[in-house]
Amino acid sequence: MKKIELKYLYILIGIIINMCLGAIYSWSIFRKPLEELLNINSTSSGLPYMVFLISYAITMPIAGNFIKKTGPRLMTLIGGIIVALAWILSSFVTDIKLITITYGVLGGIGVGIVYGVPMAVSARWFPDKKGFAVGLTLSGFGLSPFVTAPLSRYLISQFGVFPTFRILGFIFIGVIILLALPLKVPENGVKNKQQDAGKNQSVWSVISDSKFIVLWICFIIGAFTGLMAISISSPVAEEIVGLNPIIGALTVALFSIFNGTGRPLFGIITDKVHFKKAAILSFSLIILAAIMMLQVKKGSVLLYIVAFSLFWLNLGGWLAIAPTAVSNMFGAENYARNYGVLFTAYGVGAIISNLTSGLIRDYFGSYTFVFYPAIIFAIFGILLIVFTFREKKTVEYERLAENNSVS
Repeated sequence: MKKIELKYLYILIGIIINMCLGAIYSWSIFRKPLEELLNINSTSSGLPYMVFLISYAITMPIAGNFIKKTGPRLMTLIGGIIVALAWILSSFVTDIKLITITYGVLGGIGVGIVYGVPMAVSARWFPDKKGFAVGLTLSGFGLSPFVTAPLSRYLISQFGVFPTFRILGFIFIGVIILLALPLKVPENGVKNKQQDAGKNQSVWSVISDSKFIVLWICFIIGAFTGLMAISISSPVAEEIVGLNPIIGALTVALFSIFNGTGRPLFGIITDKVHFKKAAILSFSLIILAAIMMLQVKKGSVLLYIVAFSLFWLNLGGWLAIAPTAVSNMFGAENYARNYGVLFTAYGVGAIISNLTSGLIRDYFGSYTFVFYPAIIFAIFGILLIVFTFREKKTVEYERLAENNSVS
């Protein structure tokens, strides 16, 4: 098989692996059954989800430093086994605190180990179209609920919540191990003229740069809104819109298409117009979606679908905007290290989103009020970008980004 054909195969492998890892985005399907079975509240049912995302965000930058040393195959095998073990162990515990440890801590660590590998492989094979390749590879993570949400709902209805954990665990271990075997990076490297840009920058010089700080804060805002929407999609469908659990699961599957699409779409947009315009576009769509949700009531199915499609689209968008922007700003040589540090924003967003949605639901009795902070944070993000990337700074940034462009 020719090299040009092989490199597209690696994207396909990455998409499927990420679909297994992205089953976390179907957690809302598990929340109501767990709340009823274990007699717990909304804040408690969100703990495994929150801790998973935190563990994932902490592990990814650490694991990113070992990809070059161990190779993509071994990293994927180790992480994949841990992911599957997390799901399987969760099937044998019946306390939310233990589920938070097995599913949240262990599962997050496993995904954190694997997550950067398909992304790094695609980036190496497509150095001149990194935004497109990385975004397309990561689309599998966002598309995961298209398969895992209805599958989980069906398995829960047939076998119960805990056997469903076990079944999915065995599926994931088989798929990930099989697909890990052919993973590799180019033997002689696929280079572009800017590959060595930024190689002499220390991590401290990167994280102390005002552009990095703004990007980190904006990533928190994008992750906060998207992760909050993902975690409450099914409960909102049932409690506010009045949909039954089966239809609610199908809407989650639908939203996953937008999440998956958001990654290559915003990867291409960031390649073309750079971070400032892509971020402002994303925050504007988030504000629009939140305003729409404030109008939703029983039977407002179309409004709910459009709004949550935008939320999921923009979470996928930020998971392409952030890695593409950090590569453009600080070069490709230390891309894995720099994005790993930036990815801590995702963990911060996970904490804020879960606590905000859970506490608001428990205190006010409705998820409707969670969309007010979403609007406020998005407006703050736009103002932060506008005042940070003023014309003079933007010209200089775009010159730098052009030098390090992945387009």
